[in-house]
Amino acid sequence: MKSLWLAMLRWPTVALIVWACAWALRIGLLHAGAGTGVATGAAVCVGLLAIALVKGRWRRAIMALGFPLSWLLVLPGSQLPSWLWLLLLVALIVVYPLRAWRDAPWFPTPVDGLQGLAEAAQLQAPRILDAGCGSGAGLIELRAQYPDAELVGIELSVWLCLLSWWRCRPWARISRADLWKASWADYQMVYIFQRPETLAPALDKARKEMRPGSWLVSLEFSAAGLAPTKVLQGPGRRPVWLYRMPDATGPARRQRN
Repeated sequence: MKSLWLAMLRWPTVALIVWACAWALRIGLLHAGAGTGVATGAAVCVGLLAIALVKGRWRRAIMALGFPLSWLLVLPGSQLPSWLWLLLLVALIVVYPLRAWRDAPWFPTPVDGLQGLAEAAQLQAPRILDAGCGSGAGLIELRAQYPDAELVGIELSVWLCLLSWWRCRPWARISRADLWKASWADYQMVYIFQRPETLAPALDKARKEMRPGSWLVSLEFSAAGLAPTKVLQGPGRRPVWLYRMPDATGPARRQRN
């Protein structure tokens, strides 16, 4: 029973449940005689209240806007056909496979988002992996920091993999693979832009597979309770957390409050 509740609270399952509850509430209030405005307003409030269940501004926005957008599509007189939802769902699954939903949604590494990385982690003739390279934005930023590095990107989505290959084909090797199943053993640095929940498994994988002295680099999110080797921060930029092996393989060093 506990595992069932945990599965229901995982993204994006929790969003689908909230949207279904919003629609059920609206339909129930209409059948009970409530006005359209009251029923629709109550359903919108379900999404607004449910944002407390998730972290991150993008997830909260998706949670809150899911019902209003679906309601606009089915409004009487709407010029948008009802089958558009099915088309959008198919497109989402094609671009972002269901197996990848446990990972981070596609959100490109910002321009200059890795500025200062080469100074913080000095590597000689490095081989670097972008695990979950998406559209190739992370690889472009890694190349700006390590112009002589051998860059490799892996991506589960076929279409994003093709896009990344098209953008980075002259200087990076791109392949379709699951970042959790692919080996990280042959790289001096692995770069990830994941979710807070998936960083702990990423660190466990790095501990098991990566060589001493190699680096796991995470944009924006840190490992809870584990002190990083270095942190790159600055006004208006996302932090970059660096974990060096075997520093992260030894006893966990707790951050001081």
